[in-house]
Formats: sequence, C-alpha cells, structure tokens
Amino acid sequence: MALPEVTLDTARSLGLEDQEYDRIKEILGRNPNFTELSIFSVMWSEHASYKNSIKWLKTLPRDGENMLVGAGEENAGLVDVGHGLACAFKIESHNHPCAVEPYQGAATGVGGINRDIFTMGARPIAQLNSLRFGNIENDRTHWLMRGVVKGIGDYGNSFGVPVVGGEVYFDDSYNNNPLVNAMSVGIMKHDDLVSAVAKGAGNPVYIVGSSTGKDGIHGATFASADITEDSANDIPSIQVGDPFMEKLLLEATLEVIKTGAVVGMQDMGAAGIICSTSEMSAKGNSGMRIDLDKVPLRQQNMEGWEILLSESQERMLVVVEKGREKEVEAVFDKWDLNCRIIGEVIDEDRLYFYRHGELVADVPASDLVLGGGAPQYDREYREPAYYREYQEFSVEDIEEPEDLREVARMLVANPDIASKHWVYEQYDTMVGVKNMSTNMPSDAGLVDLRGTRSALALTVDCNSRYVKADPEKGAEIAVAEAARNIVCSGGEPLAITNCLNFGNPYNPEVYWQFVKAVQGMGNACRRFNTPVTGGNVSFYNQASIEGEVEPVFPTPVIGMLGVLREKNNQMTIPFKNKGNMIYLVGKSVNDIASSEYLLHYHGVEKSPPPYFDLEEEVRMQQVVKDLISYSLVRSAHDVSEGGLFIALFESGMYHGLGFDITTDAEIRKDAFLFGEAQGRVVVTVSETRETEFIDFMVKSGVPFFALGHVTRGEIRIDDISYGFICDLKKLYDSSIGKHLEEN
Repeated sequence: MALPEVTLDTARSLGLEDQEYDRIKEILGRNPNFTELSIFSVMWSEHASYKNSIKWLKTLPRDGENMLVGAGEENAGLVDVGHGLACAFKIESHNHPCAVEPYQGAATGVGGINRDIFTMGARPIAQLNSLRFGNIENDRTHWLMRGVVKGIGDYGNSFGVPVVGGEVYFDDSYNNNPLVNAMSVGIMKHDDLVSAVAKGAGNPVYIVGSSTGKDGIHGATFASADITEDSANDIPSIQVGDPFMEKLLLEATLEVIKTGAVVGMQDMGAAGIICSTSEMSAKGNSGMRIDLDKVPLRQQNMEGWEILLSESQERMLVVVEKGREKEVEAVFDKWDLNCRIIGEVIDEDRLYFYRHGELVADVPASDLVLGGGAPQYDREYREPAYYREYQEFSVEDIEEPEDLREVARMLVANPDIASKHWVYEQYDTMVGVKNMSTNMPSDAGLVDLRGTRSALALTVDCNSRYVKADPEKGAEIAVAEAARNIVCSGGEPLAITNCLNFGNPYNPEVYWQFVKAVQGMGNACRRFNTPVTGGNVSFYNQASIEGEVEPVFPTPVIGMLGVLREKNNQMTIPFKNKGNMIYLVGKSVNDIASSEYLLHYHGVEKSPPPYFDLEEEVRMQQVVKDLISYSLVRSAHDVSEGGLFIALFESGMYHGLGFDITTDAEIRKDAFLFGEAQGRVVVTVSETRETEFIDFMVKSGVPFFALGHVTRGEIRIDDISYGFICDLKKLYDSSIGKHLEEN
C-alpha cells in the first residue's frame, strides 16, 4: 500500500502546526516521509511533549530531603520512606479514551500507570483513582460510569493490586468529557532502581510482553484534540488491555531485574515503540537501529508507521548488557512471554527504523523528546470575565432557611457527598492484605509496610468548583486538603504527583486557569514541603457538540504520598464511644461560598472559593499532628464538602453513634453547619483527657470550639432533633445506587 504524499495539509491533519512542519524539514534537512511525519506528530503532540505546559511545570518545587528521583527523570517519582525502602508513585489521565470507550479506556489507564511503576523495579501495592462524570440524571453519565468503574475493577482486580482510596464527583461540565485519573503506588529497595535509559553501543534492544496490533495508533494525537460528535470514529485509537498478561509481565520484570543484566527499561505507553526508543536513547545520549520485521505482530499487513505508533498494551522496551541475552530470555520464556531482539544501541543521535529490509524512518532521537528538540510555547492567557462576577457574591444576599433539617437530608443524599459504595464495592480493596483502612477508615488510605513499624498514607484530592471560582486559591486548597487527609490519619505529608485536567490551551481564558492553578499548587507545595515528583497534563478536556464548546471545570488533581512513622499512631474517622467530647479545631467563619449547600439548595453557581488561609492551615495541621502524636484525641476527620454537619455525620455513621452539639452564636447557623471554610478538623476527646486537650490547644494559639458530645444514635443540634444517624445513613448509602438503577 502506497503511503500518503507528505504535504503541509498532511502535517495539519496529523495535528502539527505550520511552523512545526517547517522545523521538521529543517531538522531532517529534507522533506519527511509519511512515517517520519507521523513520528513527529505523536512525539510533538501535547500529550507526549507538554509543549504548552512545560514552561509553567518547571516553576513547581521539585527538591526535597526525601526525593530520590526528580520530576521527569524517570517514569515516576521516587521518594525515600525509610527502612531502606523507596516509594514510586504517579497519577495519569485516560480521559479521552474513556469518553468514547469507557471500559477499555479505564482498564488500559490502570494498566499503563502500573507499568510505569514496575518498570522502575517497584512492586505496585496500591491504587487510587479520581473520577469526574456529568449530571447523574443523564443516560450518558450512567453508561460512562458503569463502563469506567467496571473497567477499573476488572483490570485492577485481575492484576491483584488493591484500591485504597479515591473520589467521585458529578457536574454538567463533564457530561461529554469525563475525567478518569488513575494513580499507582509501588515499593522497592533503594538499590533496585532501573532507569529508562539506553546506552552501550552494541547492547541488544528487546521488546517484551504482548504482540503488537493496530489498537491505539495515534492515541497520543487523539488525546491532544477536542472531543467532538465524530470522536466515536476514533475508537481504533483506544487500546485493549489484558490484565493477566500484565500480571505475568510484572513478575517477569521484577525477576529479570534481579539478574543484573538489564541496562534500561521503559513501559510502552503513549506513542508506543517510537516513544520508548526515542526517550531512552535521548536520556542515554545514544541512538538505536531497529528492525520492525522482528516485532511480534498479532495482525497482518501492518505498515512500518503503524508498528511504530501502535499503543498495544502490556509491552516494554528493554536494553540488555551484550553477552547476557540468554539470562534475560530464560526469564521471559519461563513466564511464557514474547522476548525478541528488535535492534541494538548505537553511538549516534539517530533512530533508524527498517521494514522489509528498507529504511522507513531516519530521525534524531534528541529532537523528538521533551527537554530536547520538542517545541515549547508561551501561550496567551487572560482573566475570564466570570472571575470578577464570582467575587461579587455576598453571604448577606442569601436568606437562611427556616428548617435546616431539610438541608441536612438533602446534603446526605447529594451524589457528590453520598456513599460511593456502588463504585468501590466493584474494586478489590483487600488483595495483598496490606490495606489498613478498610474496616476502620481514615481520611487517607493507609498501606502497611510489612516488616517495619511504618505505613504509607495516600490520598487524591481536588474540588474543581473551587478551582473554577479561583484557580490559584482552588489549587492551594487541593494541596492543603490532601495534606489535611494525611495528617488526620496520623501521617506526615512527603510529596505529590499531579494530574492537571484542563480545556484547550489555545483558549486564553482556559490557559489562565492552568497558569494560576500551577502557581497556586506551587505556593502550597512549598509551604507544606511536598515537592512535585511528576504527573500528567491533560488538555483539550472539552466537548464540541452542535457547535458549542464546553470546557470541563479546571481540575488539577493532587495525589499525595505521606508516611505514618508509627503504625500505632494511626488515627481513624469514626466516633469511638458515647459520651466522648467533640471539638472543632480551626477557625469558623461566616462563609458558604462554593459550598454544596449554596449550589444545590439555593441554586447559586457563582461565588468565590470558601474561606482559606494557607498560614492558618499549616499551623492547624501541625497542631492536629501533635494531638495525634500525644494521644490526646480518639478520632479525627477533616471538614470538606458538605461542611461541619457532614463531617460529624460521617464520623458517627460507622458505629451508629450520633452527636449533640451547640452552634456558634456569632456565626450564621447555615454557615456554621454547611459552609465549607477550610482549615477545620473535627476531633473527639475522652472525658479523662479533656483538660490536657484544652491546655494544649490554649498554648498552641490555634482556634478551637467545644461542639458537644457523642450520643447513642440521635442527632441533636441546638436542642433540636435531626433524627437518628441510622436513618440518615440509609439515605446516604442508597443515593447513588438509586440513580443508576432507575435506568
């Protein structure tokens, strides 16, 4: 089959800009052929090159005393967690694939992020996810949600790694473009790190794992374009996963690393063979000569460019020390996996690809990759008109409801707040028996580090409504809430990974959201001493439907890693005993901005983010950390969506315990109960230690408030009964399931 003639129109159809096409001709010193142009189109796509984001990503803090590998240096960040152990962790998106084929899109997202972890030499021990769907009343939302959740569950359960945390939100902005962000966490010894590097002229290059097919071709380009009514035609761009093959690949990979014969290794994710060969070569200041005829194929008549760009799953590229081929081949043969030499490393900054004995592509490795010759742009950005409108909101314009019990019931059943049992019951949370927070939940997922006195504390967080209202402050809040979840679990925040989900970067107002969110994230990470280890940028999250373009809410998801130095210090959410005293640590303010209450009860969409002060937050979290360390509190739970009432309800529901509290007379009752002002944590204190607790809090200088006490099951606020915890829990548990069962 003759390949298309290469013209400027060809370049444009592949997503390249006019000046990029000119630059390619300059690099090559000639016109590219179609295969070469396809190579540049995927490697210079936003998904692979970060060409519209790297300038701002470089402003994020990357250094810290626990960092072992810097951001962008390897497939994932690597952090020292003590005891000679290192934690590799990363979060990535699979949004566009999930929008057109939710099951395989989600499944392969889980597979890809796990491969990033174990190709470094770490064994995955935990997964988390952050999911955003459209209006829960919509049939399309039901279809997407069922497919995504089943895809995550089927792949992760078969692969054998527990889901220890996550979040699910619903909003109209995600109706046509869901967000599916998957995080994987692995553990390894410091000395077991394998770098994604190719070096040593003459060293053989292997492809291992699954055979290569036509699935996923131009997937990176697909991920760098808007979702439209024609996106269903791009289903061939969606990869197909096989979790059982990945399990074999995991075990074979960790075994082959122990031979010492591996020079470098990289997962084949976006852009497939061309990405792995170019990135590994550029990192090692080398090149490769690759014979595409030797790549195991599962489809006939594949062109060279199709083999290069295929994103078939469960594959890796491995560079092996020459002379030790049989050791490596024996391992993969044992696990019944493909293991074929497809080329060799060369001492030259070139990638030569052959098909049927002919040279089909000759490109310089360094010019393809981020940090090398890939383009980097400064995009225009400007403050959107809506931003000022949001700032004009005043709580005084909102009339306080007469019956707050109605508000409480509405919030308990709100899909953003209600139990996500329908989702997580489809995930295996106990495989590996290291999950410490299944039966006694904490604000963060806790994973046992066997053989040590420590545990990992893990969370994913972002309230995108706050970020839409004020991207800088909203991103600061996302980092602060992640840290708050770690601290309330007894842990110490160490580092973050991020998944930055935004609309089209060529839209100046969207790009302003991105820039401000990155700045806010940097502010908070510097203050919490949580460097950014890496992550993912996902632009073009918007749908073009019938001529109308709707960007999703800006959603910079924070995946945070912490460590619980002493497992005995684990702190949990549930109230423990009737009669325990309930306190609110942190400052209460007269604020209902951007709250679930304001949106869903009053229907007000335009308001700034809730009250937040970064310095107050840092001081409050240190106090909570000390309270837990000194065993002065029996439970801890942060105040977030739904406000104080929901935090109290969630603390009581596990053991069927209620609460009897008195509100602060100086603050509006609806703001006190349902406002989402940040920097607050609900704790309980035993009667025998209440005096010590009060003395400690007074000395700390951090505001606190005596709310009341734990009851046998009734909820009373200001001497008014709000019913019984067990009745509200039925509403909480059934809400999402009812929505999905109706269709």
